[in-house]
Amino acid sequence: MKRSKTSKSWMNEHVSDPYVHKAKLAGYRSRAAFKLLEANEKFNFLTKKMNVVDLGSAPGSWSQVISQMTGCNGNIFALDLLEMAPIKNVEFLKGDFREQEMLDSLEKKLGKTSLDLVISDMAPNISGIKTSDQAGIIHLNELALQFSTDWLKPNGCFLVKSFVGAEFDGFVAETRKHFEKVTTFKPASSRDRSSEIFVFGRNKI
Repeated sequence: MKRSKTSKSWMNEHVSDPYVHKAKLAGYRSRAAFKLLEANEKFNFLTKKMNVVDLGSAPGSWSQVISQMTGCNGNIFALDLLEMAPIKNVEFLKGDFREQEMLDSLEKKLGKTSLDLVISDMAPNISGIKTSDQAGIIHLNELALQFSTDWLKPNGCFLVKSFVGAEFDGFVAETRKHFEKVTTFKPASSRDRSSEIFVFGRNKI
């Protein structure tokens, strides 16, 4: 079967992407690692001995960064629908965060561990229908925000990927109810054509 023009275009973009090459050289599983590194360079929230939950973790580049930067004295929990190969200092749970059973399993693992940081790179299966895709990611954003408000320590931080669209401003406004300072930003490592945008909440109220 012949490749579509869209498939060829994506492959050409991927092959020529400098962040793909940088990720390979640095040993990261995907270019997404640089989005988290840029966020930390901007907001300086990663420290040693953190308790962290990484939502939508596969293939694991964000968990790799967290493991490298926080060391072995904290607790890192990662969750995804897809399998993720083991990473040092990271405990992985496979499942759908939208399902109550999966949330219960994660909370059981956490026990009495309050969190310093919740990060979410979760996204819906992309349909290409902008309104549908945005509604899907906003739902995931809201679930991540609710989890953060339940489990973060006072002054804990929250980083979540979203998409620009009609419902985005409302989500940011809701996030501002729970954190002292909320900032939106698009990393340089995010592709220009992508509608993705990140929301960072500092100091949970």
